[in-house]
Amino acid sequence: MMQPRTLGRSDVKVSPVIFGAWAIGGWMWGGSEESESIAAIHASLDAGVNTIDTAAIYGMGYSEELVAKAIKGRRDKVVIATKCGMRWDGPEDEGSEPWPQKDNQGNDIIIRKNARPSSIMYECEQSLKRLQTDVIDLYQIHWPDASTPVEDSMAAMVKLKEQGKIRAIGVSNYDVEWLRRAAAVAPVASDQPPYSIIQRKIETDVLPFCREHHIGVICYSPLERGLLTGSVTMEREFPPGDHRAAHKFFRPESRKRVLNSLQKVRPIADRHKVSLAQLMINWTINEPGITAALVGARNAEQARHNAGAMNFTLSEAERAEIRAAFDETSSALTGTK
Repeated sequence: MMQPRTLGRSDVKVSPVIFGAWAIGGWMWGGSEESESIAAIHASLDAGVNTIDTAAIYGMGYSEELVAKAIKGRRDKVVIATKCGMRWDGPEDEGSEPWPQKDNQGNDIIIRKNARPSSIMYECEQSLKRLQTDVIDLYQIHWPDASTPVEDSMAAMVKLKEQGKIRAIGVSNYDVEWLRRAAAVAPVASDQPPYSIIQRKIETDVLPFCREHHIGVICYSPLERGLLTGSVTMEREFPPGDHRAAHKFFRPESRKRVLNSLQKVRPIADRHKVSLAQLMINWTINEPGITAALVGARNAEQARHNAGAMNFTLSEAERAEIRAAFDETSSALTGTK
């Protein structure tokens, strides 16, 4: 079992596999089942995962509430990471361009990126209440908000840290320029970008910058929303409300490329007696500069399975073979080399 890793220069230690709580919030994933979601979190913690990553926007607060229920009586053993800056309940004249969406009940809502200091302070209080805790271990700004100077947003995060309401400051989806400006104001413990064997864009700039400046990287979508598990066959369909139905990675030609690449690395998985999903997660969390990866689970079986990705070691030759097997697929799906 891999040991917890320190997040940047903070005192927060996270497991290399982190429980990603977007899917259990139901929003954009076709709903969720509460008892199974709580069981998934319990199984994940029992299997060695010490960190749960959620966000206020996941289910419009529902994911945070589920996390609170699941960790009741275990708070001292859990690192909680959550996010602010995506408002469905904020003033209409604040934030970025409106993003029309539907909530878990199918009602029309408007979401805006809002990282104004007053909004950040308000959101933190709401998250603390929903999570039923006095302190958030890692508080992250979900997306860059072009309508607010990042320096102002970071000043608010520093204030929250000084007040003892958060332990470490993180950001999500920040590029190098946003990271540089943020780090000039506050001690940024981590960035949370998308990264997988297919989606490698951050290798060119974000990952080297974070390594150089001792900023942790918690990547999301290491399995590309399930695409890299091998279970998304050509026949697989998705329920109403599941965003994957319209995602370009899930088009038939994309699925075929991914399935072909997965077949190339199956012998490596078989050699280690692990699944393709575990192989992909393990490859990701051991890339230089990657601190941890968010992996979602809807039930206890999936959660235990994901945690198992921390239990084996790939050789450098195997890692190189895996990367090479996906080179053409990555280029075709993302338009990059």
